[in-house]
Amino acid sequence: MDKFYVTTPIYYVNDVPHIGHAYTTIAADILARHHRQLGEDVFFLTGTDEHGNPAARAAERRGVTPEQHVDEMVVKFRELAAAVDATNDFFIRTTDSQHVEVVQEFIQKLHDRGDIYLKSYSGLYCGSCEAFYSEKDLVEGKCPDHGIELELVEEENYFFRLSDYQDRLLDHFEAHPDFVIPATRQNEARSFITQGLEDISISRAALEWGIPVPWDPGQVVYVWVDALLNYLSGLRYAREEDQTARFWPADFHLMAKDILKFHAVIWPALLMAAGYELPRHLFVHGYLLMGGQKMSKTRGNVLDPFAVMDQYGVDAFRFYCFREVTFGQDGVVSLEGFESRYNSELANDLGNLVSRTVAMVGKYCDSSVPPPPRDGSSFTRSVDKLRETVVTSLGKADITGCLESVWQFVRRLNKHVEQSAPWVLAKEPERREELETVLYELVEGLRICAILLHPFIPATTVEIMRRLGYPPAFEELMIEKARWGRGAPGSPVVAGDPLFPRLD
Repeated sequence: MDKFYVTTPIYYVNDVPHIGHAYTTIAADILARHHRQLGEDVFFLTGTDEHGNPAARAAERRGVTPEQHVDEMVVKFRELAAAVDATNDFFIRTTDSQHVEVVQEFIQKLHDRGDIYLKSYSGLYCGSCEAFYSEKDLVEGKCPDHGIELELVEEENYFFRLSDYQDRLLDHFEAHPDFVIPATRQNEARSFITQGLEDISISRAALEWGIPVPWDPGQVVYVWVDALLNYLSGLRYAREEDQTARFWPADFHLMAKDILKFHAVIWPALLMAAGYELPRHLFVHGYLLMGGQKMSKTRGNVLDPFAVMDQYGVDAFRFYCFREVTFGQDGVVSLEGFESRYNSELANDLGNLVSRTVAMVGKYCDSSVPPPPRDGSSFTRSVDKLRETVVTSLGKADITGCLESVWQFVRRLNKHVEQSAPWVLAKEPERREELETVLYELVEGLRICAILLHPFIPATTVEIMRRLGYPPAFEELMIEKARWGRGAPGSPVVAGDPLFPRLD
């Protein structure tokens, strides 16, 4: 059985989750669900990043210990994963003792190989992104991501010989042009390397909230090295047996563009140093924008995903995230845009189509799916092409493109209703076979839509299958079933409330 390993970045717990966290988690879930539909062995990892200064400072502001703070925040991130209907196989915490063990083993290995050394250092440091910046990287003298003043940090730290891996990294990028997706991000990552790599600090001396350096407990591991290693450590202890040999390398690391350098430069260099195969793909998505700015807890311009889902439903939220914003690009989100998509596409295009189809089968065929046409259907070839498009698109994480392809088919089915006018055919007994053909095609088309849309709106598609007379079994949702004519004539259709009640 083929395998598929997908990860989100682990989310930082200095504050409560927002829609950006939900966005990446849903994307990973869409890919994980799709690959399960293909019959593959899937491992989907998400979790929380809990060490470092921001978490310690957030705890201090609240008057609690770092341990108390992260334990409380983790609950909210677990709730978010459950709320968006994510099917992650494991939720990792960087405070897990097993993760700590892996981190210490990993950097000890690099130290023993001579890839880590001690030196004094001073640099401009952003406490919010836990990163050092050079003067050329600043925007008006401030952090390019958070827009805050940087502090000059002077310490004696342990450094990783990142510069030694410059040529090997470039060779890998040359040999794997789809290592970073989209291509613009691949070019950006290459430019980081071609401009010249400097060795990086992998420890902090003036910080207690972190993983102790094994050979020098007076320092702690730099939070970004600690965090990146979750992709390996999670496989080590998520199940009773170590899953590393089964699932590594990761097929997709998903992340936002602000952490590109850590994942596309530092992470592969660390893996090379330790003798690991590199992940197959890094997919770098853009920012969700409100008011023309990236959503962030620091700026306070966040959209509460829990409130949106409570009001409009989980599947509607999942759909909107990838219908409104092309995955891989920046995009503007708003409640107004959400409601427009909801009414026009979920309520009208899909929900109304299901209701009309089930009602017409009930009225004209005694609620039993009619037999297929004797001479085949014009839909057969287009469905084969659509199924191949979906598999190809999601194989390269083109989530929005895939959704658009399926939605074009939804619209074709709606057009088929209007052009064939079953209510007219029903009035002419001599056109009974033509009526049954149209209704069969509508039911069969919706069955295929349900399969192909399942990764996006899972609860809704299970309900669609139930209304079309199919048992709520995952076997019915496998991609192999998305072939024209695999439906079961005679299945009893069941009416129900609107899938997506229109918003006033």
